[in-house]
This record gives sequence, structure tokens and C-alpha cells, in this order.
Amino acid sequence: MATVIQEFDAVSIKNASVQFFENGQQQPGKKFGCVGQIEGETEIIEIVKKCEGIEVKKKSKPVKMNLTVSAHIPVQVARDFFGLRNEDLKPGVWAYGTLSKGKSFVFTADVVDEFEDIVKLIAFPNCTNSSGFKIAIENGADEVAMLELEFTALADSLNNFYYEALVAELEDPTVADQWHTQFTPDLVKAVPTP
Repeated sequence: MATVIQEFDAVSIKNASVQFFENGQQQPGKKFGCVGQIEGETEIIEIVKKCEGIEVKKKSKPVKMNLTVSAHIPVQVARDFFGLRNEDLKPGVWAYGTLSKGKSFVFTADVVDEFEDIVKLIAFPNCTNSSGFKIAIENGADEVAMLELEFTALADSLNNFYYEALVAELEDPTVADQWHTQFTPDLVKAVPTP
């Protein structure tokens, strides 16, 4: 019988990874960096039925999630995220401009309940950058500023834009093993019983 977790207190976010898409192919996951904070909000549309000018039915339907992550990220992750380019430039020179297009990606992380020592895996399977490159440098600062990244999580092939799994509740170890390196909807989709 599977373990069922009744309570989970999100204390920290760790082990974030990013799996970029290059030429339509999902690349193996790589460390995203040191995440300080993640915030997300679902954007919804309302479908309303009116009868004689009065609302009689209303449904809210989620259409996407807007996320903001504050983090220290590796140089290549930033280049892929924002679409910095080095085509037609001397070796070692990268540029950001009107031709820059960030790569689509899968974002995953561990959310840790430090009180109960429980790990929740989270995944946003179809993400795209939703803000431009920002820069902020402060002389004399006593702490290095984190980069703020904004991205949008769109629906995947199963019409989901967010997944979560408590590791203790998983029956298939493959799910946890591949979550940060090869996350796809097929990894978490139930296999029909014959």
C-alpha cells in the first residue's frame, strides 16, 4: 500500500534543474543554479452565462501560470534563457538584441519540508521566457544580488502546466530518478491496465 502524506510545510526550494529544448529536442537536465525564491500565479479566464442580463453561471478556467524566480544561475543557463547569441561575433563575445530568442524549457525543483524531512518534486513542463534581460550591479553591496527571471508555464501535451509529487508517495522509482533530467508528460502519465 502506498504512503499517503497528510501534511506538508514548504520550507525551502533546492536542486532546481532546467531542461532546454534545442532544435525541437529536449536536452538532458542541468543544474539551474541556487534558487532564492519562486512565486507563481495562475492566469484564468472566466466563462459567463447570462440570462436577461444577469449572470446565472460562471466557470473559471486556468490558461497559464506566470512565474518569477530569484536565483544565482550559471552563465550558460542565462545565455540559453535570454537567448544571448554569438553568431557572427568573435569567439568569447556574446550579444543580446532584437535577434535574441530564449529557448523553451522544462523547470523542475525539490521543495523540502524541513520539519518532517519530506521532499516534494515540482515541474513546469512547457516554459518560455516572458521578460527581457535585466542587469543590476551595486558597488559595495554586502550580498550579491540574485537575478530575477520571469517565465510563463504553458499547457503541455496532457493540458497541464504544473506537476508535483511527494517522493514518499511514489511507487515507481523511475519518476523520481528522471524528474530533474528527463521530465516529460510520459514520465508521469499512468499506463493503462490491459
